[in-house]
Amino acid sequence: MALVVAMLSLAAVAADEYPTKAIRLIAPVPPGSPPDVVARIIGEQLSKELGHPVVVENRPGGNQTIGLGLVATAKPDGYTLGMVSLPTAVVPNIVAKMPYDTLRDLAPVRELAWTSNVLVVRGDSPITSLQGLIAAAKADPGKISFASGGNGTPAHVMAELFKARTNLDLLHVPFKGALEGINAVLGGHVDLMFASAGAVMSDVRAGKLRALAQTTATRLPGFPEVETFAELGFQDIAVRDWQGIVAPAGTPQSVLNRLASAMRTVLDRTEVRDRLRNLAMEVVEDSGPAQFAEFVGAELRRWAGVAHAAGMRAE
Repeated sequence: MALVVAMLSLAAVAADEYPTKAIRLIAPVPPGSPPDVVARIIGEQLSKELGHPVVVENRPGGNQTIGLGLVATAKPDGYTLGMVSLPTAVVPNIVAKMPYDTLRDLAPVRELAWTSNVLVVRGDSPITSLQGLIAAAKADPGKISFASGGNGTPAHVMAELFKARTNLDLLHVPFKGALEGINAVLGGHVDLMFASAGAVMSDVRAGKLRALAQTTATRLPGFPEVETFAELGFQDIAVRDWQGIVAPAGTPQSVLNRLASAMRTVLDRTEVRDRLRNLAMEVVEDSGPAQFAEFVGAELRRWAGVAHAAGMRAE
């Protein structure tokens, strides 16, 4: 009994002193993708709040399973964290053999931000409206293409929802990251994309891209003239991406709570809120280890049905 009490006391002391060195934050995506952008904004401020560097490390590949696999197998001491997002809930339903179990091997810390997407075409595209897109796709099945940052990414699953809702035959062209997909639309190599609003805002304003609809429940301040899918009669395409942070399963609860509290402080800062708002992102106000765990579980169940109905598979 004395040994057990001593061990618990040592663990509590270690948690109270956490952190004592640099923290690695793995973004399982290419640079410039929404999880990477959020990781860098939050990581910079967490470094100040925790008094030790938070170093963002990009480890893309394997539908994000390479990076998150490193998190799942890391020592559960709070010094290796990972960025998660909507694809985290989709990938287990499209990958034949996962290298980790999302619910068993990852410990949710906190949800950070919501990310909205906008359906865009090239600025000089003959498609000028959502109804025009639907008409063109029905007239020429399988010819109109859509880009994504890869299988299971928000751009992919939102397009699959749109296809199912409209009974359209669209050609999926996956790229290695969202920015590659956007560049493909800009270059005229692909017809459209459900792109992150912040990533395409400047190109829409410059006329290089045309926004046809946005997936939010209400119009974004950065796109006040662009109708939502709900306004256009598609209530079930009100979808938002999300970003959050996880740790390896087994990380002490006191460390998870310390991290979640620090993130709450960071997200309350005007500077952080403004930076996220300028990227058409919204801070998640109420989250923590328990709430985020419940949310991730619900998302896994939700997207399992979508992936199955669409026949989505990782390549």
